[in-house]
Amino acid sequence: MKLFNLYYETTGVCTDTRNIIKDCLFICLKGANFNGNTFAAKAIEAGAKYVIVDEEQFKTNDAIFYVPDSLIYLQKLATFHRSKFNIPIIGITGSNGKTSTKELINCVLSEKYNVLCTKGNFNNHIGVPLTLLNLKEEHEIAIIEMGANKFKDIEELCNITLPNFGIITNIGKAHLEGFINFEGVLKTKKELYVSISNNTGTIVYNEDDDILAANLPQGIKTISYGSGDTSEIQGELIGLSPFVQLKWKKVGYISPTIQTNMIGKYNYYNFLAAISFGILFDVPEEKINNAIASYSPENNRSQVKKTENNTLILDCYNANPSSMRSAIESFAMIADEDKILIIGDMLELGTDSTQEHLLIAKLVKQLGLKGFSVGPLFKSIITDAFIQQFEHKTDALLYLKQNPITNKLILLKGSRGIGLETLEENL
Repeated sequence: MKLFNLYYETTGVCTDTRNIIKDCLFICLKGANFNGNTFAAKAIEAGAKYVIVDEEQFKTNDAIFYVPDSLIYLQKLATFHRSKFNIPIIGITGSNGKTSTKELINCVLSEKYNVLCTKGNFNNHIGVPLTLLNLKEEHEIAIIEMGANKFKDIEELCNITLPNFGIITNIGKAHLEGFINFEGVLKTKKELYVSISNNTGTIVYNEDDDILAANLPQGIKTISYGSGDTSEIQGELIGLSPFVQLKWKKVGYISPTIQTNMIGKYNYYNFLAAISFGILFDVPEEKINNAIASYSPENNRSQVKKTENNTLILDCYNANPSSMRSAIESFAMIADEDKILIIGDMLELGTDSTQEHLLIAKLVKQLGLKGFSVGPLFKSIITDAFIQQFEHKTDALLYLKQNPITNKLILLKGSRGIGLETLEENL
């Protein structure tokens, strides 16, 4: 308790001496290639008020405090701080769409409340506690994104966060290297449901998703969304132009058609999730509609950009089999004859990698789409689904320079590590 109270004498937590805030609490973390303890004295010199180390030899003055494990200290400090706030804490996880859903929910709830929301991809065992430590008296709701790469990751983050509201956007084949198989992904994501149930909270879920609907804890409070008549928030996908157009209704209310700034059928459900949280927290319907109509994505997530030569749909931040399939199917639904896709490898799929890339190639052919693949995994499969299969983005760049593409609608979808966004300069 004494060491936790140090935090309240400082201006906040820092973990990087390059970003020291005067009078902060500096926590020395360790990683595979660095040891923050070696920067303890430097942190004090740079303006930190106190420093936490977990190697005793670095406790060189009275402003430096030793703990057995600095990371555990950070996490327990965050939980201690979170326990001071009797407000809704919304946990968000899922194989696809959790960041977009988080941003949309934040946009909707911010119409009425002062919201703390995870920034960027601060969704792991370090980012989550750092986010919680930003909670202040003026915050009325917190939205915490939770990522997972292996078993028990969500349970760990829930134990830190203690969420009382939550949503799993979907459960698909993501990060299979850490989970072994789909059942491993399902078990880990469900840890959010278990935590919210233990905290007697409320779950928002997609009733159209059979997996999510079948795995709800017994006796938990829920609010459902979907396209069916039994959902509490009922949506209707009006069209893709390529932007999502939708309507929604609930008991006593039917919305007008809403024109959004996001593409893809998959984002239709992300909108319904945000609408559901808006209704759950009594945001007026008109403000909900204005929020989702005005939201514009950034960071290569479902962005539409017009260049001098083409219209680009940029979805290059992440990719796994379910998100890739959804993006391709949505692209096929867009009423535009002049369209080409450029898809990149899906990383971290482990032993399923070759089979999953082959299935995506078969889908491209089945839907009659024309396009290219980029990356050694797609390059390694034998298929006639693509015009060309490039092993590396530099090969694709050279081809595009020599064979310019004009007047097309182009989807760029792939894992971040493939770097498809670099092709934009030649499109």
